[in-house]
Amino acid sequence: MEEKKLDLNSIIGFVLIFGILGYMLWQNQPTPEEIEAQQKAKEEQVAAEKKANSDSETAVTTASDYTTGSGLDSLQQIALKNKLGAFAYSAMQSKGGETTVETDLFELKFNSKGGYLSEVRLKQFVDYDSLPIYLLQDKNSSFNINFGTSDSRNLNTKDLPFVPEVTKNGDETVVSMKLKVSESKFLEYRYAIKEGDYMIDFAVRSQGLGNVINSASEINLDWKIKGFRHAKSITYENRYTDVHYEYEGGKDNYTGASDADKDIEDVTWIGFKQHFFSSVLLTDKAFKTANIKTENLVDDEVVDTVYTKDFAAKMPLELQGGEFNESMDWYFGPNDFDILNAYDRNLDELVPFGWGIFGWINRYVFMPLFSFLGAYMSYGIAIVVMTILVKILLSFVQYKQFLSQAKMKILKPELDEIREKHKNNKMKAQQETMALQNKAGASPMAGCLPALIQLPVFYALFQFFPSAFDLRQKPFLWVDDLSSYDVIAELPFNIPFYGSHVSLFPILASIAIFFYMRLTTGQNMQAAQPQQEGMPDMAKMMKYMMYFSPIMMLFFFNNYASGLSLYYFISNLISIGIILVIKNFILDEDKIHAQIQENKKKPKKQNRFQKKMAEMMEQAEAQQKAQKKGK
Repeated sequence: MEEKKLDLNSIIGFVLIFGILGYMLWQNQPTPEEIEAQQKAKEEQVAAEKKANSDSETAVTTASDYTTGSGLDSLQQIALKNKLGAFAYSAMQSKGGETTVETDLFELKFNSKGGYLSEVRLKQFVDYDSLPIYLLQDKNSSFNINFGTSDSRNLNTKDLPFVPEVTKNGDETVVSMKLKVSESKFLEYRYAIKEGDYMIDFAVRSQGLGNVINSASEINLDWKIKGFRHAKSITYENRYTDVHYEYEGGKDNYTGASDADKDIEDVTWIGFKQHFFSSVLLTDKAFKTANIKTENLVDDEVVDTVYTKDFAAKMPLELQGGEFNESMDWYFGPNDFDILNAYDRNLDELVPFGWGIFGWINRYVFMPLFSFLGAYMSYGIAIVVMTILVKILLSFVQYKQFLSQAKMKILKPELDEIREKHKNNKMKAQQETMALQNKAGASPMAGCLPALIQLPVFYALFQFFPSAFDLRQKPFLWVDDLSSYDVIAELPFNIPFYGSHVSLFPILASIAIFFYMRLTTGQNMQAAQPQQEGMPDMAKMMKYMMYFSPIMMLFFFNNYASGLSLYYFISNLISIGIILVIKNFILDEDKIHAQIQENKKKPKKQNRFQKKMAEMMEQAEAQQKAQKKGK
């Protein structure tokens, strides 16, 4: 085998490499100023470590004094010197930081400082930007119990160290956070979390603190949250963000979207509600009083993009035998009607279906119908099908309305003759007009009543679609999310009351409303009677409304849920179709005219209202004649 030897070129190469490395080391050596700074930092680190060791030795001494039998007074004396209070024992045992627990629904973090839930992530949901949904995170919340001690000090649990302990029993995980005086004397927050459950059992208990807590002092529970933005439009989300609460044995109420500062009594739960998610504190024993506050944090849609509202609730607590003993629950989850209703604790009131008959229609008609349809088809198609069913159901109302308008149109020549004949006697003209309408079976009120019947349905659906959790993040055609506005174009500027984007469904709905109103308003304008002197011309008002309503729809709904705009678009298209069918294939004006003439020949009984109106008009005419004679 040939022996390998270093040649001259190799030696030169090695020399050059070492020379370059040496030059680089020389260039990068620290300056005198850098050496001085490093020395100073090292000295500060040593000093900090000495201080930490000293504090640790003090805490151990405190605990040692207590466990060797010097008693609570000695513990307090030592703790006061070290500014640790009567609960210095916890400071020694607590490792600080956070305790994490996960279920199929939650990722939860419990803060050792304060012992409260500091982070709640809902694992099954994401926000408009596909980021995780956090109800609590980054110190946006606080939970504190404030109380006095027997040695005249005032403590806040949020500032004190708790010792965590986690146990698991089947599908239930129990997190115990203890603020300890000793192993047998403590204040405990106990959380029981179950798989598949958005409700967390929560209890506040104490043991052996009867001689530590001053029962004569005021004890308050303070709960605060700054609501995170979860929707594409923070302004639209804020419209449905407020505080809901139950009080006085089952009554429920809410603050509304504006700022609030309110005192309530006998409160059984308080919910910090955002559009589609809520954080709720429930109690088994009602709080005697509570103060709730909300503050809007959104002044500008472009600038204020993190938080919606600032929530706060303050409730006094009562000791039992000198100890804490409160059983409560937390709900962190979606405002899904079925989920909330299953708890049977009136939490379904977090879903704003409307009051009175509107809420009844939504709960017992539209909600079951929509859920049934959604189980078999996409939610966009479900909206279309439900709209068709509603319009078919109300088609008889439209028929009655259009029939009344047709009768008034046929009677218009005769009514014009009456007004011309009695143009100098308005009262007589009104009497004969009413008599003719009564005999013919035609009345302006007959056209108004069907429209009034449709109003509860119209308003109920206006409440239903923005509140339907099932629509959240469901796509349809070009729409990404039926619970939010659709976007076909982004504008480089912001239009007041309109926004910086263009939504297509409101445009389509506005066009449909315009043509629908042209059909119905044209019929009404033909049948409209001239008004009394000094009164606005009804025909002109109808004409203005024909243009004003579509414009209002265009601006108002540009930032609303696209599911609602889809409903109005389909609804008006169907209404146009129904009117055209009624007008061209069902109603025959010649037959209606013949029927009116036949009705005139028959004796027509007046109902109580008509009799009363006739009597009033006769009395007014008699008074008018008497006044003329007096002159």
